[in-house]
Amino acid sequence: MTSSTLADRAAELDAADPLARHRALFLGTADVSVRSYLDGNSLGRPLAVTPDSLTAFVGEQWGGRLIRGWDEGWLELPQQVGDRIARVALGAAEGQCIVADSTSVLLYKLARAAVAARPERTEIVVDRDNFPTDRFIVEGIARERNLTVRWIDVAYDGGATTVDVAGAVGPQTALVLLSHVAYRSGHVADVEGITRVVHDAGALVLWDLSHSVGSVPAELDAWDVDFAAGCSYKYLNGGPGAPAWAYVAQRHLATLDQPIPGWLGSADPFAMGAAYRPADGIRRLVSGTPPIVGMIAMRDMLDLLEVVGMPAVRAKSERLTAFAVEAVEAVLAPHGVVVASPRDPARRGGHITIDHPAFAAMVPDLWADGIIPDYRNPNGIRLGLSPLSTSFAEVAVAIGAIAERLDRAADADR
Repeated sequence: MTSSTLADRAAELDAADPLARHRALFLGTADVSVRSYLDGNSLGRPLAVTPDSLTAFVGEQWGGRLIRGWDEGWLELPQQVGDRIARVALGAAEGQCIVADSTSVLLYKLARAAVAARPERTEIVVDRDNFPTDRFIVEGIARERNLTVRWIDVAYDGGATTVDVAGAVGPQTALVLLSHVAYRSGHVADVEGITRVVHDAGALVLWDLSHSVGSVPAELDAWDVDFAAGCSYKYLNGGPGAPAWAYVAQRHLATLDQPIPGWLGSADPFAMGAAYRPADGIRRLVSGTPPIVGMIAMRDMLDLLEVVGMPAVRAKSERLTAFAVEAVEAVLAPHGVVVASPRDPARRGGHITIDHPAFAAMVPDLWADGIIPDYRNPNGIRLGLSPLSTSFAEVAVAIGAIAERLDRAADADR
């Protein structure tokens, strides 16, 4: 397959794509200076309706209603949006999900609450290839509570499996923290199977869905998950620094001992009481003032996801990553490029990673040319393929641009 035939194949796939029309709903997709945006797994494009949503909020609610906005719906917004995320993308009933804080803070709260719920146990399990924040938080809590971290080593192009977890958990395991989709390889974990293994050991599990929510469907209630959290600026298109969300299974809400008690997570915030008494339900996970502005863009994307449906989103994601793998193997593999992601589409999330020693130096040049993937050490380019805003043509353009640079480097070495 040459770059020209790759482009022809991409054109055929775009023409046959039932979701292709939705791409025009995103800002910047007609910008010719950005030839290929393949970093939606780090920051999703904004929807074209979002500038109007933000302007209306500032003018009508913030500017018009001022402080009265808190009594007119703002205080309820974190749980309302949380319930929508749960319904649209998480397979969870209402009352178990809320928007608050950053992913890091919510992961800390949930992990700290989980180990507090197993006070007689001394170990936390996490994989070595998990996102740095997840690993750092586990290590920090272990220091705070004088616990031991049990590490799982995973395949470079994969992630934690049920066998891996079964070999790591035991009678001293308090918590297992893993990612639904691995941030580097894109590996999709068997959440249901792993959760069952963790529960059989008497432990609790916390899943990080940052790289899956809005791209890979979840069934948190059916999978019997204890806790989950994730960001909203990737496939939920909430914008840079948009607030994260957290899920707590109904069975844990009454006893959740969250470690950062704040006034808005108390039973009666405006009583300004002398002592903290947690609110009933998921609101007890809140600490400080809700990030109202940060939820506006997220609501716009949830509107679209609800119309399209997660099964259709997932089907498009699998087609995009399959085409990317096909193109890499045909065009880039002769240059020594390796696919460092699962080959089975069912075990692969919304991005793939490809490795080559030249990539670290190449990425800045790609960006300057309007080709925007991202880079992850030690030598990987991640191709993030947002199902509703990424075209097959963008994938072809990026693969062709990488091939051109590898061709030039090979000619220079001759």
